[in-house]
Amino acid sequence: MPTTRKPAAPAPKKKKAPKAAAGPLTLEQARAIVGVTAEPPEPAAAAPASKRRAAAPRRASRGAGGAVAAAIDTVAPTPTPATVAIERRQLEIKDREQRKQRLHDYKATLALLQERGVKGLPEAPPAPLTPAAGPKRRRGPGAPGAAAAAAASGPLRIFAEGDSWFDYPVPFFGGGLVPRLEDRLGVPILNMAKAGDETRFMLGVEQRQLIARQFRDGCPDGTPWELMLFSGGGNDIVAQPLALWVRDFNTTAPPAKLLNQARFSSALALVQAAYEDLIEMRDLLSPSTHLAFHAYDFVIPDGRGICHLGPWLKPAFDLHGFPADLASSTAVVREMLIQFAAMLKALESHPRVTFIKAQGTLPAVKSSWHNEMHPSRSGFNQIAAKFHAAIKAMFPGRVVA
Repeated sequence: MPTTRKPAAPAPKKKKAPKAAAGPLTLEQARAIVGVTAEPPEPAAAAPASKRRAAAPRRASRGAGGAVAAAIDTVAPTPTPATVAIERRQLEIKDREQRKQRLHDYKATLALLQERGVKGLPEAPPAPLTPAAGPKRRRGPGAPGAAAAAAASGPLRIFAEGDSWFDYPVPFFGGGLVPRLEDRLGVPILNMAKAGDETRFMLGVEQRQLIARQFRDGCPDGTPWELMLFSGGGNDIVAQPLALWVRDFNTTAPPAKLLNQARFSSALALVQAAYEDLIEMRDLLSPSTHLAFHAYDFVIPDGRGICHLGPWLKPAFDLHGFPADLASSTAVVREMLIQFAAMLKALESHPRVTFIKAQGTLPAVKSSWHNEMHPSRSGFNQIAAKFHAAIKAMFPGRVVA
């Protein structure tokens, strides 16, 4: 007896993208339409087991919740070379996936804004027609033509590489400079930054290849990148190595004398080498791309960290006998950062390099800072405003005023 088949269940209806009025869109509207959401918070388990165990005593001193966390860590298996290797591999995979997702989101958002226009910007001229047949050619360095001409209109093409000043927690804090700057500019930024990164790694072998690929391949729409924002150097000169270029405290010595200048100059030279290599790479692979650098504002070494990371400054000053009032240690850090800014300012001698002067923006009070190394919400907003003004001056009419 033949069996009768049940009719197939209807396929679930796809959710329709939010509707928006015809015409130009804001960045927020474009992201809602293409489905871009904020990045999820980092899970606690993302940290290597060895670091979680090391953090247990600190958590235990913070009440019942910390005691429970410490107890959990106590029974966790002892890390082995194999388990540490697995966790490192998992973090590397997660990092690559996050970069892919950021690229996907950027590409979709940019394409929609190019199609509809950016609210608050002049309407872009129609894109030139391209041949329908033939293999896609990789754009050569500085190649002139329709692609370069098209890049002079529409949403400004920007990508960013750097440290936690660009890549700070979004869900809990609203992010670092990049998301705040996007809101002001009205255009998306491909953010490839990674919290904790150092220039010696960003311009090392693996990450240098990633940056080179961005310069070589250009923006996902086939045009050259118009602007690269770069933030790096802070992680190179703080934390454990800081003890090497701070001298023992001496009540009669001015701040500059409490800094071992020869050693600090050597550390700063390594950072400068990374920036110079970045400029040289840009000149070779994408000479029309403008580079923008910045220096950090005058941080306060008060011992505050975040999420069991840090402090990055105070331990070195404690080691060298600095007083608890922070006046002397803050003055030494200020001297270091002034020299760092002067090094970056000198790089403006290269074509299409801009040093964004944001150092000195924040009041020299503890409330300006979320911790030793990162501004408060208000602080990040104030510095983002300086970036916004500088980029508007570099590219008149290309970003929302």
